[in-house]
Amino acid sequence: MKLTVWTYEGPPHVGAMRIATAMRDTHYVLHAPQGDTYADLLFTMIERRDHRPPVTYTTFQARDLGADTADLFRQACLDAVARYQPKALLVGASCTAELIQDDPGGLAEGMDLPVPVIPLELPSYQKKEHWGASETFYQIVRRLAGKVERTPGGPRCNILGPCALGFRHRDDLKEITGLLARLGVTVNVAAPLGAGPEDIARLADADFNVVLYPEIADTAARWLEKTHGLRRTTVVPIGVGATRDFIAEVAALAGVDPAPLLADEPTNMPWWTRSVDSTYLTGKRVFVFGDATHAVAMARVAAEEMGFEVVGLGCYNREFARDLRAAAESHGVEALISDDYLEIEEAIQRLQPEMVMGTQMERHIAKRLGLPCAVISAPVHVQDFPARYSPVMGFEGANVLFDTLVHPLVMGLEEHLLHMFRDDFEFHDGAGPSHLHGGAPRAAPAPEAPPAAAAEAQPATMAAPVDSEIRWTADAEKELKKIPFFVRGKARRNTEAYAAMRGVTAIDVETLYDAKAHYAR
Repeated sequence: MKLTVWTYEGPPHVGAMRIATAMRDTHYVLHAPQGDTYADLLFTMIERRDHRPPVTYTTFQARDLGADTADLFRQACLDAVARYQPKALLVGASCTAELIQDDPGGLAEGMDLPVPVIPLELPSYQKKEHWGASETFYQIVRRLAGKVERTPGGPRCNILGPCALGFRHRDDLKEITGLLARLGVTVNVAAPLGAGPEDIARLADADFNVVLYPEIADTAARWLEKTHGLRRTTVVPIGVGATRDFIAEVAALAGVDPAPLLADEPTNMPWWTRSVDSTYLTGKRVFVFGDATHAVAMARVAAEEMGFEVVGLGCYNREFARDLRAAAESHGVEALISDDYLEIEEAIQRLQPEMVMGTQMERHIAKRLGLPCAVISAPVHVQDFPARYSPVMGFEGANVLFDTLVHPLVMGLEEHLLHMFRDDFEFHDGAGPSHLHGGAPRAAPAPEAPPAAAAEAQPATMAAPVDSEIRWTADAEKELKKIPFFVRGKARRNTEAYAAMRGVTAIDVETLYDAKAHYAR
């Protein structure tokens, strides 16, 4: 273990909470000390759910450790069943309670409770949140999904993976359900989001499984394939190209014709990315980081559909490192598998991208470095759970992604123009509104901060010189900021390469313009 300010994933019992919260008529009894109830806020404050997670905590305190904490757990189970009357009961321990080894699963199974008990063995000091969610869903499916008599009718599938606290899971589920309906495929069960134990019991009454989020559903889908013969999809429909591949894959599994749907793609993204308004985006250097599913998919969107150059690609969940490495190799970059945000920040500084695509961690890093950022993966904050319909999967998701990726760059361009004209006689801060014929000037601006304070107020510099001995003077840095942000990174790299070639150790304004003239030949 190590002390950290930020973390990409919580302990595995938070993953179990995500599954329990997503489902109906399911309750989770968590053997945990008083302080471990903080996780409720993830769902009520960040995801803005209108009810608390279905979790009962034993909340033992230090004085209880000298007595029988197992009795506290048994009583918590009895109280939860009597009060909430669930149709399935999950039981487990938090990372702290794991140390006292009370065996919640064994205790609950020996109580002869009137509901199915699903014990969760989640090694808190070896695994993390996504693994905990995957293992919990797998144990629920394994315990409840039995053999069923097939219902006659057309092709049917299950949608597996959407859960609580997921990045746009609610809207992705709606989008993909509509896409399947247009193909003539009926959704038998969508789980865990919105499903109850009785729905899990009839998972086998389908022809195949659609796996939207492998981090959550891959293990359960593999078990269903092995036990009940339900084949599974492997394409995640993020982006136009992947959505087309997904439609073709589903059509092959369902035995339907994909041509009518493929001939009528309700998306603006392909044309907009080829339009005049978007040509200045071509070749922009981007750094992509997130969970493996979204990072791999968004790197493909960036390279194949937006015309960006992927200069860095990584994920924080090591269980899918192989998939990420394969994707990184296809983009010609080195994979970055890490859950240390400081290592991610160092990589961004070294690679000098022109935009970052990542989680809320990368948003903070990019803001500090003065870079545009698009959030494309969990973990996210409250603003990434919009009230509007905003999927990232399917054809409508492709429209959302176009806006998500373009807007940070466009707004950055506007900010650059405002900065460039701030000293203009007509547009400076002290000038009155032009449509009022130069009326009363605005109040005088506050006095400038002294140089030392002003330097501290500046955002962190992206400099990662070619030669570690090369440094930029303050005047050169100021002049560099006059260059539009979307070519500033290239200008910096060219100038540093020119300085290294000439043996210059301190880049001043003259060196900057000499480098510009050199590369303009």
